[in-house]
Amino acid sequence: MIYNLIIYLYLLGVAIYSRFNEKVRKMWHGEREAFRILKEKVDPEAQYVWFHAASLGEFEQGRPLMEQLRKDHPEYKILLTFFSPSGYEVRKNYEGADIITYLPLDTITNARRFLRLVRPVKAFFIKYEFWYNYLHILKHRNVPVYSVSSIFRPDQVFFKWYGRQYGRVLNCFTHFFVQNEISKELLAKIGIDCVTIVGDTRFDRVLQIKEAAKQLPIVKAFKQDAKVFVAGSSWQPDEEIFIKYFNEHRDWKLIIAPHVIGEDHLKQIEKLLEGRKVIRYSGLSGDSGDLGEAEVLIIDCFGLLSSIYHYGDVAYVGGGFGVGIHNLLEAAVWDVPVFFGPNNERFQEAQALKQSGGFEITNYNDFERLMNRFITDEAYLKAQGQLAGQYVKGKAGATWLILSSVC
Repeated sequence: MIYNLIIYLYLLGVAIYSRFNEKVRKMWHGEREAFRILKEKVDPEAQYVWFHAASLGEFEQGRPLMEQLRKDHPEYKILLTFFSPSGYEVRKNYEGADIITYLPLDTITNARRFLRLVRPVKAFFIKYEFWYNYLHILKHRNVPVYSVSSIFRPDQVFFKWYGRQYGRVLNCFTHFFVQNEISKELLAKIGIDCVTIVGDTRFDRVLQIKEAAKQLPIVKAFKQDAKVFVAGSSWQPDEEIFIKYFNEHRDWKLIIAPHVIGEDHLKQIEKLLEGRKVIRYSGLSGDSGDLGEAEVLIIDCFGLLSSIYHYGDVAYVGGGFGVGIHNLLEAAVWDVPVFFGPNNERFQEAQALKQSGGFEITNYNDFERLMNRFITDEAYLKAQGQLAGQYVKGKAGATWLILSSVC
């Protein structure tokens, strides 16, 4: 089969490229270590529920399910696997799973060996994960397999004439819990009707994050009574737009949490700020004397952004002038209007937020026009923020719908 040939060629490519790229090297070694970890940690008497996430974003979608399952069904143990180092390296110590490892590449030999070791009683594949050999062996063993928060588009290979053979992998799933009606209709066209529209578990996750948000004395001391604009996961094209504006409107304070935290990028941001009083988060404390006088706070560490949005009056989520926007829901859940760039067509939440407190900009003029209204019309600012928050709250509940169907 062509799929297996591609997998073996990919495996060869990874082996070669791992000599030159640290991220690929971590993945290569991690996959090879997976069987050793499983041999050491799998309890042959336990019942494992397997969750597979490609990377960190998919993990966040699966996390509410894992945590609720552990709470409601302590008789199960949880195995969590990742494909990408950007997921595994960040969450390898996650306490919500009993075993965490890379997923060995989807060869027939690896899939058989993996499933002989684990023998899961259920499996959840998050969003876009369709590993042909693993899924066919799971089906052969009568293991229920669920696709969670999945979303389908007409341009995917499953719906093309040349993808019919690979598309058979979709018949291996016991049930699809999809995000929208389009996905359900596309699956129906190829004869798959074990589908329920439940939405996206990320809405449940951001509400969990909001409830558990950290209190940040440094950010509170910086904000004081001022209006604050929070820019999260920003890139240079984003920064060039909003920094230009706030260099002219200094009555608002600015918090910038860039996507890339490197000294060169941080100095680039500081250069754009034209002599404004800038401080960096690292090394500060809540009683630092100059916090209240500072105009710009740069977040030069990870793990704080979802809590920082709480201190903003308007938010900007970066990435929309590049490969795609980052997590809009983390900002919108705090009842603040949210700006984002034009590359958002593939993001369902961006399309919805355009009608509910979200604002697409394509250039500086767009940003200036909208931000001027927020500054001069307090009622409008508040109303748009409430719309954003209501949108997130109104989409919650996918976790309960899924687990009530499968457990």
